[in-house]
Amino acid sequence: MKEKITQLLSEIRSAQVTNKVQLEEFRLKYLSKKGIISTLFEDFKQVFGDQKKEVGQLLNKLKNETQEKFSSFLQNIENENTSTELNDLTLPGDPIQVGSLHPINIIRNEIIDIFKRLGFTVSEGPEIEDDWHVFTALNFPEEHPARDMQDTFFIEKNPDILLRTHTSSVQIRVMENQKPPIRIIMPGRVFRNEAISARAHCFFHQVEGLYIDHNVSFADLKQTLLYFAREMFGNETQIRLRPSYFPFTEPSAEMDISCNLCGGKGCAFCKHTGWVEILGCGMVDPNVLENCQINSKEYTGYAFGMGIERITNLKFQVKDLRMFSENDVRFLKQFLSTI
Repeated sequence: MKEKITQLLSEIRSAQVTNKVQLEEFRLKYLSKKGIISTLFEDFKQVFGDQKKEVGQLLNKLKNETQEKFSSFLQNIENENTSTELNDLTLPGDPIQVGSLHPINIIRNEIIDIFKRLGFTVSEGPEIEDDWHVFTALNFPEEHPARDMQDTFFIEKNPDILLRTHTSSVQIRVMENQKPPIRIIMPGRVFRNEAISARAHCFFHQVEGLYIDHNVSFADLKQTLLYFAREMFGNETQIRLRPSYFPFTEPSAEMDISCNLCGGKGCAFCKHTGWVEILGCGMVDPNVLENCQINSKEYTGYAFGMGIERITNLKFQVKDLRMFSENDVRFLKQFLSTI
């Protein structure tokens, strides 16, 4: 066995490897589980007596030198390939993978851009708010269910500190610190204590708008929303306004658009009605203006609010809201072409 090991040592030392194919053949012959060295270690179990120590030392030496030889061959081949690639100026460059904006940000930016064309400016506010800015100043009565723990994440009590349930709190902050005319939109993240499902989440994103000036009318609101709908969904889009109720607007309405999938003819997405609801709106309640020290007899205004996820669903036909917050790269890569 000593003679065989000595012969193999000589063979390893004189071996020449110049490419990856020869390198793999070298590994399979000597270092693989079924290679020569593994077989020798199995045969070593049969060695007894004084020879065991000497043979074992030789066997370890053979294994170590073979592994060092393999590493040396591998490094030489890699260096040679790298050198060739660096010197070959005709080779194509390494592709740089382009990232993508999140679909929520894509639609958020598009909404902001549309309203900026109408003279709206962007305002932002804190996500942790107090009761005055989220509820009281917006004309929510004391017994309103939105104040309950079932709908709102409260952080502290007496005074109430909470995660804002809508970006309307930014409207109050602006009206408290700025005199009319006011023409703003307020994008941001909001929180509500709801069960997470394909249609609802405990946090989502809104864009709200506010316009206050002399002689602002419901007709101004309707024309603004019609312009937005056609810029966002196409020139053929129709809108309809249905009477509704919100504490902070009077009169109030919910706005539907003609289904952009079936063109208003009726399909499963619009529940065969031809219409899809996208936002709520109305004329600012005089109580809200007075709460912010704005003379409701001199000024009027309108407000509207929409969920960005809702608009994104309509634009990209994303059926599950949870996909927006799961950070699945396979999902996000679909929006590379929309930047």
